[in-house]
Amino acid sequence: MFQIVNFYKFVRLADLDQLRASLRTLMTATGIRGTIILADEGFNAMLCGKEPEMKVFLPEAQSILGTDFEYKISYYDEPPLRKIDVKIKPEIVTLKQRVDIELGAGTHVGADEWNKLVSDPETVVLDARNYYEVMNGAFKNSIDPKTGKFSELPKFIEENLGDAKVKNVAMYCTGGIRCEKFAPYLKSKGFENVFQLKGGILKYLETVDPAASLWEGECFVFDDRRTVNERLEKGEGLDFSHPDNRIEDGE
Repeated sequence: MFQIVNFYKFVRLADLDQLRASLRTLMTATGIRGTIILADEGFNAMLCGKEPEMKVFLPEAQSILGTDFEYKISYYDEPPLRKIDVKIKPEIVTLKQRVDIELGAGTHVGADEWNKLVSDPETVVLDARNYYEVMNGAFKNSIDPKTGKFSELPKFIEENLGDAKVKNVAMYCTGGIRCEKFAPYLKSKGFENVFQLKGGILKYLETVDPAASLWEGECFVFDDRRTVNERLEKGEGLDFSHPDNRIEDGE
């Protein structure tokens, strides 16, 4: 059984070339596969390996990066990621907008609060993912911006949600990273009541009783599983993504 581990953190990083070399060496030594993205603003990773390998890798990675981080784990009987790749990029998730991450403080809500929030008919529920992800599943009554890339979302907001600045705007994405950037972006644009689902869809499915879940369908993931169901097991959904839309545009 393989563990699929996702983690990210917005934190100032320096000497990215050395970090890349050290992380590649660690991945090779432990047998961990997947992709890590490094930028001045932080890191974003989707990795897989067996449990003993992960137990070695995760604390060593925290030591190399100089910070602790939270991570999400799911399981699959085959390795859904096969390459070792550590990339240096301008952003760990590509919005192409300058964002003060600190503006997102106080916008996170957990699963219980999320259900209450999005059940209010006055709340605008925004899916921050791309169209090919939404096609496999979404929260009830959420808005699908039909974007092909995360960087297209600001234009959608400008053209469609300008009158929602005084309403509750609750957003979600797969693992939380896109919302970590987009919640403060909305705050900077004058939206007063912005909320983001802490840990994203994956954390919601992990913690919410299926009987109380407001999620419908399956969740697209950026690996060979394509989708996961409400038990975070490999789903039956189709891959509607373009070949080049992998972790760079996802999580």
